[in-house]
Amino acid sequence: MLAPRENSRVYDPCCGSGGMFVQSESFVEMTGGRRGSVAIYGQESNPTTWRVAEMNLAIRGIEGQIAQGDTFHDDRFPALKADFVLANPPFNVSDWGGDRLRQDVRWKYGVPPAGNANFAWVQHFIHHLAPNGRAGFVLANGSMSSNTSGEGEIRKRIVEADLVDCMVALPGQLFYTTQIPVCLWFLTRQKRSQWHTLFIDARKLGRLTDRIHRELTDEDISKIAGTYHAWRGDPGAEQSYTDIPGFCKSTTVAEIGQHNFVLTPGRFVGAKDVEDDGELNDDRIRRLAAELRELAYQEGEPHFDHSACPSRRTRRHGRSSTCGSH
Repeated sequence: MLAPRENSRVYDPCCGSGGMFVQSESFVEMTGGRRGSVAIYGQESNPTTWRVAEMNLAIRGIEGQIAQGDTFHDDRFPALKADFVLANPPFNVSDWGGDRLRQDVRWKYGVPPAGNANFAWVQHFIHHLAPNGRAGFVLANGSMSSNTSGEGEIRKRIVEADLVDCMVALPGQLFYTTQIPVCLWFLTRQKRSQWHTLFIDARKLGRLTDRIHRELTDEDISKIAGTYHAWRGDPGAEQSYTDIPGFCKSTTVAEIGQHNFVLTPGRFVGAKDVEDDGELNDDRIRRLAAELRELAYQEGEPHFDHSACPSRRTRRHGRSSTCGSH
C-alpha cells in the first residue's frame, strides 16, 4: 500500500530481523526499479535479533544502516527524515521508560502515557517523516479508540493535523505470536484528499489455514490495496474509487470529530447492503424453521415443535412447565 520507490529512504525503528527492508527491495525490483536504490535505515534493541537482521540483509546482497539500541532512549538516527516509515512495533509495552522522556521533542501531539508505548511509537514515526513522507504500521486495535492517560487527546490532535490517511481493521487470528486483533495505520504529511480519511473494514476477509490461524489471500490484499490506491488517485490505479457499504468509506475530519476522534472503521463504513428478495418476514421464518427441522431430522436429533407451544407454557402431569423444560 505504501509502494516504496527508487531513491527513497526507508526507515523501520523496530526492525526485528529486517523483513520490512527485504519486502521493500523486492517491491522496488518488481515494479521496475534498480536493486540497491533504496536507502535503508533501521534500529533494533535486541542484540541477537539485530545480528539476525544484519545477516538477513547480507545474504540477500542488501546494504543498509542497521543500528543496535533502544529507539526511544538512544535514537541512532535523530536527524533522519524518511520518505517511508514501515513498522510493526511491539504492542502495548508498559516498561518503555516513558517516565524519563516527559519533555522529549518527539511528543508534538502530547506526552504519551508512561504505561503504554503505542502513541510514543506513533509520534516517533511522525517525527521522522520527510515533508512528503508516508508511514504505515501495525498497532493493536485499542489504539483506535483508547482514551486512557491522554491517548484520546493525542489521537485527536493527530487527526486534526490531517495526518491520518487511511485506517484498516484487519481480521483476527493473523499472527502466530499473538491473538490480539490489530489494525493498520497510514499517515502522510501530504494528503491527496485533504481533510478526508479512508476507512477500510477488512475484518471479514481472509481464510482459515487451520483452526486458529487465518491468512489474507492475494485477492484480499489486492482488494484492500487497490481500494486505497484508487481513493488516493495514484497513477496506475486499476479502478475508480467509490464507497462500499460494509467495506470502505471516505470520511471527513469533521465527521471523525463527531465520533470523538475514534478511528475504528466499523463506525464509518456502515453495514453491507442486503438485497431484498421480496420474501415476507413471516414466510422467511416459516421457511427457515422448516429447514431447521429437516436438518435436525437428517442429523438424527430429537425434534421439538415450538409451534405447539405458542404461549411458551404448557400443562404437563398436572403442573405447568415452560418450553425447553419438556
